[in-house]
Amino acid sequence: MSREAVAAEARAAAACASANDACDAQAEAADPVFAAEQEHLTETYGKLQAIGRDALAAMEAVAAQAAEDKKSMAEELAVNFATWDDILETHADIVAMNNIIEAHDMANSVQAERLRAVEVLLREPYFAKIALQFREGQPVKELYIGSAGISDENYRRLVVDWRSPVAEVYYNQTMGPTSYEADGRTIHCDLKLRRQFEIEEDRLITYFDSDVAIEDKLLLASLARGRSAHMQAITATIQREQNAVVRHGDVPVLQVAGVAGSGKTSVLMQRIAYLFYQHRGALDPTRVFLISPNPVFGRYIDRVLPDLGERNPEILTWEEFLAPLLPEGRGVGEGDVTLAQLRALEAAVAGFEFDRSDFRDITSAGVRLLGADAVAKVSDKFSHLPAGPHRATLMAEELDVRLEARLKSLAAQEDTHDEIASLPVDEQLRLFGELFDPQSDEEARTLALQYLREKHADALRAMAALEWLNVDRVASRLAAREGLTSVEWVYLKMLLTGLGNPEAKYVMIDEAQDYSQGQLAVLARYFRRAHFLLLGDPNQAIFEGTATWDEMRQVFEEERGRVEQCRLMTSYRSTPAITDLFARLLPPGDAMEVASVQREAAPPEILVCESADEWRAELVRVVESVQSDGRLAAVIVPWKADAKRLAKTLPGTTVLGEGDSLPVEGTVVIPLKLAKGLEFDHVIIPDASARTFPETDLARRRLYTTISRATRYVTILSNGELTKLLD
Repeated sequence: MSREAVAAEARAAAACASANDACDAQAEAADPVFAAEQEHLTETYGKLQAIGRDALAAMEAVAAQAAEDKKSMAEELAVNFATWDDILETHADIVAMNNIIEAHDMANSVQAERLRAVEVLLREPYFAKIALQFREGQPVKELYIGSAGISDENYRRLVVDWRSPVAEVYYNQTMGPTSYEADGRTIHCDLKLRRQFEIEEDRLITYFDSDVAIEDKLLLASLARGRSAHMQAITATIQREQNAVVRHGDVPVLQVAGVAGSGKTSVLMQRIAYLFYQHRGALDPTRVFLISPNPVFGRYIDRVLPDLGERNPEILTWEEFLAPLLPEGRGVGEGDVTLAQLRALEAAVAGFEFDRSDFRDITSAGVRLLGADAVAKVSDKFSHLPAGPHRATLMAEELDVRLEARLKSLAAQEDTHDEIASLPVDEQLRLFGELFDPQSDEEARTLALQYLREKHADALRAMAALEWLNVDRVASRLAAREGLTSVEWVYLKMLLTGLGNPEAKYVMIDEAQDYSQGQLAVLARYFRRAHFLLLGDPNQAIFEGTATWDEMRQVFEEERGRVEQCRLMTSYRSTPAITDLFARLLPPGDAMEVASVQREAAPPEILVCESADEWRAELVRVVESVQSDGRLAAVIVPWKADAKRLAKTLPGTTVLGEGDSLPVEGTVVIPLKLAKGLEFDHVIIPDASARTFPETDLARRRLYTTISRATRYVTILSNGELTKLLD
């Protein structure tokens, strides 16, 4: 582009901006509500900036004071253990010092929390306003709702957190008399105003007053902006049926079935944020686990919670969860295991007794640190107990003592001291901070033990994992067959040892319909004290051998008791025409309930080709036609091998693999397994022939899942006769 053209474009942009500013000014002058709300926004934004500055200054002051206090305390503290009175006085001084440090930490954390809230709110101070009257004749109370809550220096709420009890009246979308729950009480009120805002920092773009329950103009405006490379929080647009899941009571198991595009994953992320708010300070994100369908999807959702000022939970795929529990070198394998198979293992373990062959040596660096015979003797000591977690725990405690004694014995040997002394100087400095030059036998043993614990760290890890138990040998005796599946192997180890994570508080399983009963039973037992949220769409079960919705409920009813259920039947992703198309693939009863709130676009295009040459030419033409429109298009194929083969024939396309992130635009070729949970502006189905999608229930679910990835456009090609599923 020439310099003159650039200058002309800049002048045009400036003129456009000036015209927009003039229009905005006219709008404010013509609309006193807009002007008043802009004034309130400007005032609030200024207060947020001031709160942020004050919080930062307070944190700096606390840090300076803490440094000064630590210095003075270190100078004054005299550690003296000469007499009992001296010990008590020293202990009291140390406790006092720790109390002062804790006070500084607490003050710092309070200010850090305010600063995090400010950082979130400065992007968009709030998105809604409600006006409530609690008693007739009383003045109306106005509250502004945002992604975080904050108060001014006089403890007056500037912004109410969307997760607070009173904010529920906004999400209930019921004008007039309504109520909400707070501290176990039902608060009745009259919702006089439900106003929604579109805001960028300190600029009010527009506002909407919702006078009827089903109207949500902010939702429609948000949907009109389209998709992005990362999932966005839906805090401002959570709908009533979604809110029922987000704010559902804390129950052992909640099973949520939702149609494609109903916002299941968005609801899941909002619920995690809601739980963090409900258990503020008590719920550590490391105790919350999200089981994601694949790594691509994990990266797609990883910005939602940070944008809300919360830390991400532990995000794992099934493979990432299971692999560390298996012996080194053993693959995760297939997960197609029934509940009956696992129950058979339980029955066999109930009457099982260990023998010598069930145990193995613990070796490290060519040294046998703990022999299988020693393990067997410890097992015999507890033979009055049945084989299982209690016995394994007692055995592990005694074996740990024996291993520690073995290391201490090695630490006392001259050979070990000579080995340490022969280490390179830099290695000695790394280990001890100085050269190995003990001044006493006790110091030599202490340093040698430190060295041995690092040298034999693999043995310590093996002991922690109870690898002295030969699970494969036990399995062959129990099941009378070789080679348990990985799911059975881990389940058997849990039965024998109590393997699991009892510290986990919540486990969220996304795309739950893609797991077998065996996989779900492993998760339920491993996270034995956690509350579960199971989200999925029974009609998106795209693999053989997975649990039906009822079988899923059966697993958790047996493990946890009652399972509560919710449904999400409104699609927010796809246009009405696309929604109608994939809804035709649902069972009749479900199809009648599905609705879309998106605006209409071009109807799905179906191209049936008579020959392979015609099909290839049409496919290339379709792909080329979408590559210049700035959208993200996906050619979705059934299998990974299809993706690599097809991409070679389609210029300008790339294969999206497990290690990749979703791009903003362009054309990708992606297997259906990785496409699950993602969305694309334009979906191209390269071959919807009867050969690729026969008249089977599995093919129906796979086609339904493929079509429902599209937000605006769908192009379906068929290499030969079109599948009967689309008749």
